[in-house]
Amino acid sequence: MELEIKIVELKAPEDCNLILGQSHFIKTVEDLHEAIVNTVPQAKFGLAFGEASGDCLVRISGNDKDLEELAGLKMLEMACGHSFLIFLRNAFPINLTQRIKSVPEVVNLFCATANPVQVLIVESEQGRGIIGVIDGSKPHALETADDVTWRKNFLRDIGYKL
Repeated sequence: MELEIKIVELKAPEDCNLILGQSHFIKTVEDLHEAIVNTVPQAKFGLAFGEASGDCLVRISGNDKDLEELAGLKMLEMACGHSFLIFLRNAFPINLTQRIKSVPEVVNLFCATANPVQVLIVESEQGRGIIGVIDGSKPHALETADDVTWRKNFLRDIGYKL
């Protein structure tokens, strides 16, 4: 059996984040939609789920047509069954990741980020699967005392720490 590794580039639109994960049932589409609107009602989003059996369609939902279309097209490009992609505006992944992980169909999150992402996909004779992601850039140094101070102040300035 021969395997081929492909890279699909994901870039969230301006002022958006993305969440990429794996799940296992067509019910994922509606359950993720409900999880997002019930957790952050003002969130604008588009989500896509790639089926791995039956019709093998990319199922789409959301409340922002542009983000729905983008999620659907990127999921079709990835063509990985039982995976999902969410593009998110007016909310941050930190507000949603625990809720998304609690959706019964969800088995894994690969990333939740505003960074450019490279999705590493392996293809076999049976189909395609995500084997990992490259999220943003590589670190280049250890933080200094000034960096620690900046980090702590930043988290307080945006309201995530007291």
